[in-house]
Amino acid sequence: MPTVAIVGRPNVGKSALFNRLAGRKIAIVHDQPGVTRDRIAAPCSITSRPCTLIDTGGIGATLDDGFGEQVTIEADIAMQTADLILFLVDAQEGLTSIDQALAQKLRKAKPPVILVLNKVDHDKHENAHSDFTTLGIPDSVFVSAEHGRNFTELVDRMDEVLEPLATEEEEIMEEVIEVGIKIAIIGRPNAGKSSLINAILKDARTIVSEIAGTTRDAIDLPYTFSGENFTLIDTAGLRPRGKRDNSVEVFSAIRTEKAIRRTDICVLVIDLAAGVTAQDRKIAQLILDEKKPCLIVLNKFDLYHPGADYKERIAQAEEHVRRELFFLSYAPFVACSAKTGDATQKVLQQAIAIKNGAQDIPGTGKLNRILQTAMQKNPPPTDNKLKRLKLFYATTALNEKYTVVPVPTIVLFVNDKALMKDSYEAYLSNQFREAHPAPGIPIIFSPRSRPRREWEPPKKKNQGH
Repeated sequence: MPTVAIVGRPNVGKSALFNRLAGRKIAIVHDQPGVTRDRIAAPCSITSRPCTLIDTGGIGATLDDGFGEQVTIEADIAMQTADLILFLVDAQEGLTSIDQALAQKLRKAKPPVILVLNKVDHDKHENAHSDFTTLGIPDSVFVSAEHGRNFTELVDRMDEVLEPLATEEEEIMEEVIEVGIKIAIIGRPNAGKSSLINAILKDARTIVSEIAGTTRDAIDLPYTFSGENFTLIDTAGLRPRGKRDNSVEVFSAIRTEKAIRRTDICVLVIDLAAGVTAQDRKIAQLILDEKKPCLIVLNKFDLYHPGADYKERIAQAEEHVRRELFFLSYAPFVACSAKTGDATQKVLQQAIAIKNGAQDIPGTGKLNRILQTAMQKNPPPTDNKLKRLKLFYATTALNEKYTVVPVPTIVLFVNDKALMKDSYEAYLSNQFREAHPAPGIPIIFSPRSRPRREWEPPKKKNQGH
């Protein structure tokens, strides 16, 4: 599929242009320079020929957080792999020395370059066009990414370049739609989420730094492993709400929470060297509240009791995580080291196992036998009025939003749903999981009150002779 890279110095509107072309808000738009740091990819929704958009970090500015060199490298990679480059400048601010230096670099680039003069919100801003002719890039167009002005002309110019590059359209659209298993890599800052993705991809695709908060956008990265398609979603580290010190960090947290809701499997990355923290437990609770399939990755295992016996280290790590995250007991775990790459491929292997296990949804007969056996073995307690929970019938219902990794809701038709206590629901959940293991998949019960007569077969009427 043709690739279009958006490059330019910080704060010229690259993310706003990216979102406009993608047809949805993916990249964070903010007036603070340097907000976008990684390459963010998404299908373009408004060109006649499908293409992949790449939003890059700002080039050339001296960023106060020390990411300038890495951001430039990211943009260089985007330019080397792109079929078309959109060179974005700020028409209102005018030509800068950074624009000139970048233009000199782009004139040597192999892909075609379109100079896009952004922030032309009014006719008076169009006069700035003459200032940018000195850049030596003849193909230019002015737009307003914020207001969508003159986007028809920009798309027409893009189509002229993309037309000969496009292959059969149906196959391309299938590739866009076939995202495979969506996996959100989540955790607190500096747990090693981006390092884990780089280790899995065997590519420095996301920026890794010891500075917490490096990743700010939720970044979708396609990947194929063992014949299975994946979309890895790298997310911003979630800090406690009271410690989010600027609006960009708040926006990043919102994107991360949205990524959790739209994913198929949540991969919770724990810094095992530091141990499970209160913030890890809060993030785990968020996964549980969203009723998401989950896999726990114990990262930095190489730093956990180094020198001790491997089996002993694994046992201690499991005991620690099961104690601290007891409410997420359904989630299997993988101990690995993103830094060394040791055991990182087990993450996707386990994700495939979760997906395959989720396909085996028990039939109605088996489901009712499991639950009735559990209730006979340990009857429900009585309430103050000596009333006891009675199960008439159980069935499974699938939520339509779970397609790749189905998470069924077990609907229980009972005499009075108020009689279902949390402790007894936990007991039924444990009994069901023993009879029907589905690692990584939460068990969701939905009790509904129904009179017995609704489940009794109709009585035969006496026939006269």
